[in-house]
Amino acid sequence: MITTIILTYNEEIHLRRCIESVQSISEKVIIIDSFSNDRTIEIAKELGAEVYQNPFVNQAKQFQWGLDNCNIDSEWILRLDADEFLLPELSTEISAKTPHLSSDINGVYLRRQVHFMDKWIKYGGYYPIKLLRLWRNGKATIEQKWMDEHVILKEGKTSEFEYDFVDDNLNNLAWWTQKHNNYSNRELIEYFNEKYNLFESENISLDSNTQESLKRKNKVKYYNKAPLFLRAFLYFIYRYFFKLGFLDGIKGLIWHFLQGFWYRFLVDAKIFQIEYIAKKQNRSMLSVIKEDFGIKI
Repeated sequence: MITTIILTYNEEIHLRRCIESVQSISEKVIIIDSFSNDRTIEIAKELGAEVYQNPFVNQAKQFQWGLDNCNIDSEWILRLDADEFLLPELSTEISAKTPHLSSDINGVYLRRQVHFMDKWIKYGGYYPIKLLRLWRNGKATIEQKWMDEHVILKEGKTSEFEYDFVDDNLNNLAWWTQKHNNYSNRELIEYFNEKYNLFESENISLDSNTQESLKRKNKVKYYNKAPLFLRAFLYFIYRYFFKLGFLDGIKGLIWHFLQGFWYRFLVDAKIFQIEYIAKKQNRSMLSVIKEDFGIKI
């Protein structure tokens, strides 16, 4: 009834937890791996998953490759990241409700909990995050963006389930900061593409009332047009004080500061430097991004 697709690269620390959380509801678990060099493939095969490997460009391209090339014949598709897992209550709910959804329901929003250092981040606008992660086969595509890509439903209506899945990365802060340094490169690609139309990009509609549409609308219409650096300060203040992020305690402070300020300040610093180099050397933004920052677009 359901095929679960998981993207991986060196996910031995997470993969068993993820796969075991979906085994009871999945007729097939598919791993799209980016040539891991740890025990990821071994664990996936041990647990009965089908494993494919494909060179990684970005999340959107990798997942769409999976949809296009992995011979998926189930009625429903579930998308999970390797560091995510379903709570037992959600597994039960999916099993009970999915077979009885009306034929015009082609997508299901699931509620995500974000955990950081064993702490559930409940404030700062981080719960509940509702994401379209379950959809009828052939009824959705992946938004082709370098960062924060979403599932786009081609037709039909959506439903929302009650229980949660969990995003809980077990790696340390050194890994986390390096990951977000890489994310910042993808973020600046989206920023410059929106500003200068460097290449074609598929986007979700900004006219709907879904959570991801409203979030994207606020980012495009307000955050991206605010002054560099100032916007990172304002966003952190909004999240930590106005959205009550301080109630998440000391681990929440670390999370909201790093993810809500440091990361966004880093993106702005890179944008500032790229624009400075391009102007000083009379070069295109795209040239600086590719040649000076080594980002392959």
